[in-house]
Amino acid sequence: MEKTITLISPRGFCAGVTRAIDTVDQALLKYQTPLYVHHEIVHNTFIVDNLKKKGVIFIDNLDEMPDELPVILSAHGVHPDVRKKAANKNLHLVDATCPLVTKVHSEALRYARAGFNIVYIGHKKHVEALGTAGEAPDKIVIVENEKDIDSLPFPRESKIACLTQTTLSIFDTEHLVNYLKQKYSSVSTPSAGDICYATTNRQKAVAEIAGKVDMILVIGSSNSSNSNRLKEVAIKQNPRSYLINCASEIQSGWLNDDINSIGITAGASAPEILVTDVIDILKTNYGFYKINMYNGGHEDLHFSLPENI
Repeated sequence: MEKTITLISPRGFCAGVTRAIDTVDQALLKYQTPLYVHHEIVHNTFIVDNLKKKGVIFIDNLDEMPDELPVILSAHGVHPDVRKKAANKNLHLVDATCPLVTKVHSEALRYARAGFNIVYIGHKKHVEALGTAGEAPDKIVIVENEKDIDSLPFPRESKIACLTQTTLSIFDTEHLVNYLKQKYSSVSTPSAGDICYATTNRQKAVAEIAGKVDMILVIGSSNSSNSNRLKEVAIKQNPRSYLINCASEIQSGWLNDDINSIGITAGASAPEILVTDVIDILKTNYGFYKINMYNGGHEDLHFSLPENI
């Protein structure tokens, strides 16, 4: 049987990631090095390592950098305290926060001012979730599962607003929103745009293909939320689904004699060069020469760079 790769689209960079990386590249031209970035600009090892080679310094605390210099905020957004500290240090902020994340921050503020208690579905330690929760810490509780919802302190008759981390699984989020509605009589649900279009599109596309191939490879870093969610969506359809950071992580034991078709996708922060490397290895070492294309939808969204860049 001919061994076949199915390249799943859309995959790879979303508009927010493209904007963030372009922001750093332009800032390097404008400000030179050293250039400081608060947190990893995007969660991808290849991207971060390449930027370090260019003189970019990634920090998680603004105390790690001198005063009165430029600092770029990552695509994931920041806690309001970070902005306050930046002002106290007279830092020149370049905000590379994804506009879709900024939208959720704005929704959190709007709901809090309107007297809602806010249930935020997300990962409690993820920088995006922590940043959004910081907008109204006395009003927002982050939940990850049904148990967390059962432990919420809000009375049943409370006005509840539900927000979500942009990089979650659309399938799990829908389940938790419905569970929340069973507990509270009045729940304002997240808008369709809270889970980002790129996350949604990539998950739907991989769900379409995962059950039709022998194996799925998701290319993305282990600390990338959207890449991990892609793997989770794939594995529900196909237990032989793996998250790899790069081609060197492919294990020969995965590719036994009954693996004749492989679907490949990539998280929203994974560059296409990593996909190309994986294809080359599968061709050279394992004989996967035929390539099919699956197009799950077209993306043409573009975000402009920060005004000060």
